[in-house]
Amino acid sequence: MHSSVGESWNRAIAHSPFAALKPGEAPTSGALWAALGKTRGVIEALLPGVGFLVVYTLTQDLIWSLSAPATVAAGFILVRLVMRSPVLSAVAGMIGILASAGVALLSGRAEDNFVLGFIVNGLWIVGLLISLVIRKPLIGVVAGLLAADPHWHDDVTTRRVATAATWLWLGMFCFRLSVQVPLYLTGAVSALALAKLVMGIPLYGAVLWLTWLLMRAVYRGRAVERG
Repeated sequence: MHSSVGESWNRAIAHSPFAALKPGEAPTSGALWAALGKTRGVIEALLPGVGFLVVYTLTQDLIWSLSAPATVAAGFILVRLVMRSPVLSAVAGMIGILASAGVALLSGRAEDNFVLGFIVNGLWIVGLLISLVIRKPLIGVVAGLLAADPHWHDDVTTRRVATAATWLWLGMFCFRLSVQVPLYLTGAVSALALAKLVMGIPLYGAVLWLTWLLMRAVYRGRAVERG
């Protein structure tokens, strides 16, 4: 059972954005772009939110505003089917959009379209905090898997840098909620939609880049010591 869980975790990491960022390699803009999903991935991540923001700002109508991102996501799935590309990520995006729209439709409040996003960010905060409390910083676990370094935790420098990187990710999720929750509570829907866009791919990419630089420095330093 333990091995199967470990294998599942390894497969998940291998197919995650982190898999494009190998700590031992020099960072390149191309590798970071690949980690963000390249042009298609960035467009698929941003365009539904842009659709919601534009339609809501123009119409203030709940149904039309929720229909915009769902229509865009359906279009992405159709394009992938026509091009015979993998559709899993597009379908996952569609499910997330529909689930968020369902919450907003049940309450009749456009701002509730963002509630599930708050929950996801909150879960990340809890998970990262737990990893720090038990002294197994999550970024160190991920980097160790990518670098095939099961003993990363035994190296003091690696552990310290991984801890700092984990705090960096924790700060990102906390920052998102600290800005977006007050906007939600005041019903500033357009501002909330814009904040989510800015704090989505752009902020994620910046934190991913900094994390890569931190872990790369550690593994390069260890390679020099071994050499």
